[in-house]
Amino acid sequence: MTESNRITFPTDFVWGSATASYQIEGGAREGGRTPSIWDTFSHTPGKVLAGDTGDVACDHYHRWQEDIDLMSELGLRAYRFSIAWTRVQPTGRGPAVQAGLDFYRRLVDGLLERGITPVATLYHWDLPQELEDAGGWPARETAERFAEYARLAGEALGDRVGMWTTLNEPWCSAYLGYGSGVHAPGRTEPESVLRAAHHLNLGHGLAVQALRGVLPRDAQCSITLNPAVVRSASDSEADLDAARRIDALQNRIFTGPLLEGAYPEDLRRDTARVSDWSFVRDGDEATINQPLDFIGINYYNPVLVSASEPGSANAKNDGHGVSAHSPWVGSEDVEFLEQPGKKTEMGWPIDATGLTELLLRFHREAPGVPLYITENGAAFDDKPDASGAVHDPDRVEYLHDHLAAVHAAMEQGADVRGYFLWSLLDNFEWAYGYSKRFGMVHVDFDTLQRTPKTSARWYAKAIATGELPAPE
Repeated sequence: MTESNRITFPTDFVWGSATASYQIEGGAREGGRTPSIWDTFSHTPGKVLAGDTGDVACDHYHRWQEDIDLMSELGLRAYRFSIAWTRVQPTGRGPAVQAGLDFYRRLVDGLLERGITPVATLYHWDLPQELEDAGGWPARETAERFAEYARLAGEALGDRVGMWTTLNEPWCSAYLGYGSGVHAPGRTEPESVLRAAHHLNLGHGLAVQALRGVLPRDAQCSITLNPAVVRSASDSEADLDAARRIDALQNRIFTGPLLEGAYPEDLRRDTARVSDWSFVRDGDEATINQPLDFIGINYYNPVLVSASEPGSANAKNDGHGVSAHSPWVGSEDVEFLEQPGKKTEMGWPIDATGLTELLLRFHREAPGVPLYITENGAAFDDKPDASGAVHDPDRVEYLHDHLAAVHAAMEQGADVRGYFLWSLLDNFEWAYGYSKRFGMVHVDFDTLQRTPKTSARWYAKAIATGELPAPE
């Protein structure tokens, strides 16, 4: 690589990786943990491919020391994990269970001993089943209970954890959980989507207030979104309006109240036949509009949309699973078009330019707020060779190109502080079970043996040098 085309990151750039509790922990019935909505959903016949569940997953609950040794070996500077709500507060109400908190204390202490910064996510989709039975995220009380849980976690771990994220991808929780039903709890209720989105937003605001009441003054609070890069198929008025509608449903329903203290008026108009939005009470949007210390951004691919053509099959290549029920409430007729080029095993198009575009948008819309890529990665069909090694050149190329896209945004002024590769380990990939592998470390789900892939070694070299090695 010549001097002129080297891609070098600042020395204080945070190189990390990420996981989620239900996807890796296992130990589903240990330490006082009770069922979450994903336990219930995965044990419901027909909901998850091959009947897979997260009962064991990667058994991280018992193998966490091995896993943080792996992180140390790879040179990770930070690790983003999520706390299982039902491991800490089994019913979503009342006092914390010390056994659950002790698990996370041990994990965090192990990370700190190895010089790895812990980044805690309070909610990565595993709502206590008892709270779902009481109404779930469409019910206002869930937001209030979430703030109580945030306070418990902050009190217990705030002396060890300095970076906190309230919610991971609230869009998925609301739209896939209550709209299309392809994620837990599997409900298909259009108005409940909007109610859930609002109460997730409100829960975030209340949780930030609760955390700031118990954390040290230098602790950082954030939220992680999965904003869409929405591209219109043409410059026609109809196609541009289709893109506007999807942008409102996936992006501005969150960034409006989070960054500006108000839901967009066009979103309310687009969804007027679904709901009158009476669930938004006076003061809610101000509560949601808490100052943020950073914003987490998850990126996988852009989407290409158009207005529906009369008599068309109404293409639904949105990448969010197959369902007879659309998650796009009020805009069910918008078409999501197939995109050309290479795709991952998820069928998602590979297009790193969207990441640069997204970072620059947030740089404009949230000036002064640092950004982190809290998830970025790809699923490929990774298999050990005869020697047991796992070569994944497609993932290496993917990571190189997307990190180069991050660097391009930084060169144009975006304040990007770090990158968390999704994922550390192959894991339970939600409704796809164990059929999709996102990890830079291969997991044999029969023996639970961990094997770093070529991509892990490539990433370790990037971390060690601060420079992107050429893809093999």
